Amino acid sequence: MLAPATVIAWWDFLQTHHTLRRNYPLISRIRWLSNELRPFAQSYFVEGDLEGRPFSHQARALVYARAKGDLDSHPMGTELDVYSDEYEWLSHSITPREDAPEEWRKTIGAGTCSKPYDTALLNISAMSFGSLSARAIEALNAGAKMGGFAHDTGEGSISRYHRGPGGDLIWEIGSGYFGARASDGSFDPVQYRDNAQSDQVKMIEIKLSQGAKPGHGGVLPGPKVTREIAEARGVPIGETVVSPASHSAFSTPCEMLEWLSQLREMSGGKPVGIKLCVGQPHEVMAIAKAIQQTGMYPDFITVDGAEGGTGAAPLELSNSMGMPLREGQILVRNALVGTRMKDKVAIAASGKIHSGAQLAKSFALGADWCNAARPFMFALGCVQSMNCHTGRCPTGIATQTRWRQRGLVVEDKAPRVARFQKQTLHSLREIVIAMGLETPWDIKPRDMRERVNGVRSDSIDRVYTFVDEGILLDDPDSVPIGRHWNAASADTFARVA
Repeated sequence: MLAPATVIAWWDFLQTHHTLRRNYPLISRIRWLSNELRPFAQSYFVEGDLEGRPFSHQARALVYARAKGDLDSHPMGTELDVYSDEYEWLSHSITPREDAPEEWRKTIGAGTCSKPYDTALLNISAMSFGSLSARAIEALNAGAKMGGFAHDTGEGSISRYHRGPGGDLIWEIGSGYFGARASDGSFDPVQYRDNAQSDQVKMIEIKLSQGAKPGHGGVLPGPKVTREIAEARGVPIGETVVSPASHSAFSTPCEMLEWLSQLREMSGGKPVGIKLCVGQPHEVMAIAKAIQQTGMYPDFITVDGAEGGTGAAPLELSNSMGMPLREGQILVRNALVGTRMKDKVAIAASGKIHSGAQLAKSFALGADWCNAARPFMFALGCVQSMNCHTGRCPTGIATQTRWRQRGLVVEDKAPRVARFQKQTLHSLREIVIAMGLETPWDIKPRDMRERVNGVRSDSIDRVYTFVDEGILLDDPDSVPIGRHWNAASADTFARVA
C-alpha cells in the first residue's frame, strides 16, 4: 500500500493542472472522493423523509412500495405542517360514493379520428432510447403491455426495444424528426407514414418544448450514435445529429394546425396532439385563435411543467425557465374553456406526478389524464443518484454501458412498472370515492384548497383565475388573461399588441 501511495503522491506533486493536489499531494484526493459520495451520503444519512430533491425520500418510498407490492400505508398521521404553505388538500364528503367504477379511461380523438384511442389515466411520459438503456425501455414497454396503458417513446423515436414487448405507444416527434427525418434534417412524410401506421402506435405527439429545458435544441455527438440508436432515429451511424430549437415543418399557428391535420391523415386516422411547457402566454392564445380561424385542432395538448425532468439540461434552463405545471395547465385550460374548445381538445398533465393525490389535483385543474416519467424510473429501481447525464447510472436505467445494464432484469422490473401504475390509479379511485364523486373529471377547482398564509386558506378557484366558457370570444377584456388574448394572432407566434 505504501509504494502505490507514494507514487500517487509524487504524481500529484509534479502535475500542474490541479492546485490542491499539487499543494496537498494524496490527501487532497479525499475532497474528490467526498464529492463523489456526497449524493449517496446525503440521501441515505442526512435527508429527512420530506427532504430530498427533485423527489423526497417519502415520495420515492411510496413509489418503491407500490411497485414491489409492499405495504404503502403511513403511520402516525401526516408529517407535513398543515398550517404552512406546504399543505394543500382535497375536500372529502360526508357521503363517500362507494359505487364508483373500478376503472376509467378517456377516449381521445372521437370527433376527428377514425382510430380514436381509449387512454389510461396514467401513462409513461416521454423518455427516449439513448437517454434510457435498452433494458429500461424494454421493461417500461413490457409493463405498459401488462397494465394496459401507454408508453411515450420520447423524441428518440421507436426502437426495437419499444417494439419487442408490444405495449401501446405514443410516438413523440421533436424538431429533429427522428423516425421521420430526411437526410437534410427536414420532415420526411414517407418515413412518418411507415412508422405512424404501425398498429402499436396509438397516438402521435409533436413536441414543441419540454419542461426541463424549454426552448432548447440538442446535439447528439457522433460517437453516441450507435447502430441501434441510428436504426431507431433514422440517421447515419456515427454522425453528429442536431435537433434545432424550433420546428422547420411550420412557422405560424395556422401552419402548425394544418400540418397536424396532415399527420392525422397520414397516420390512418390516429389522434395527433402537441406537447409544450408554457412560456409566453400569448403563444397559447395564438394557437387557440388559430383553432377558431381554421376549424382544425389538436386532439390533445400535453402540458409539461418546468419541474419536469430530463437526462441532461443546462442548469440555468432547468432552474430559471419555463412555467410550472399548475400555472401552465390552468392557462391552457383557460384558453380552451374561454374559446369553447375544451370538449374537443383533451389536456394531459406531466410534471412530478407520482401519487393518486397528485393525479386528483391535476384533474381539479382540468386534466383529462396524466403522464409520469421519473416515478416509472423509480419503479424500475432508480435510486436518484443524479448520474443520468454521466452515463454512470448505477441501476442500469440511464446508461448505455452494457455491464451497468446487466443488473436490470426485464422480467423482474416490468411487473413493478405495471403494479405501480395500477396501485396509483387505485389510490386515485379511493380519493374520488372519499370526495363523493363519480369520476375524476368531476373534481373541480372549488374542491381543492390551498393555504394563503398560516391563518387563512381558500379554494383554488379563489387563488387562481378560472375563466367561464366562451369568455375570450365574448368579452376578453373582462378577465386578466384577456391581455394575452389581445396580444395574440393566428398568423404568427410573435406578440402583435
